[in-house]
Amino acid sequence: MDIRGVMAALPHRFPMLLVDRVEELIVDESIVAIKAVTINEPFFAGHFPGRPIMPGVLIVEALAQAAGILAVESLGLAGTGKLVYFMAIDGAKFRSPVEPGVLLRLEASFVQKRASVCKFAGRALVDGKLVAEANFTAMIADPPK
Repeated sequence: MDIRGVMAALPHRFPMLLVDRVEELIVDESIVAIKAVTINEPFFAGHFPGRPIMPGVLIVEALAQAAGILAVESLGLAGTGKLVYFMAIDGAKFRSPVEPGVLLRLEASFVQKRASVCKFAGRALVDGKLVAEANFTAMIADPPK
């Protein structure tokens, strides 16, 4: 799935769209997506001057966005306008800093899947090395009116 497919599945837009492409999607099971981390990211200006590091919270957000694509595609919600909202983040661990110039591999899989609430396990890797992991829960809901 290229960026057009990603944008069709997610409501996020720059600067909050953190998935650039989907490399693998197994409906009802798992997703592998990519975030190209570049020095042009707006957060690098302040995090940290002289030592740019992607904030951990944005790594988890990127994992959640990948999981959101998995949920939307698995539940047949593409084009419905439904949104995937974070409900909980558990066991987040950050193993290594993520710096500009890398491809962040985002892996997410269902732990539990229901029509309105899904649980996921996520891992972020750079060059095959685990840099972050978290379990999270999301709710499927209608957009605000």
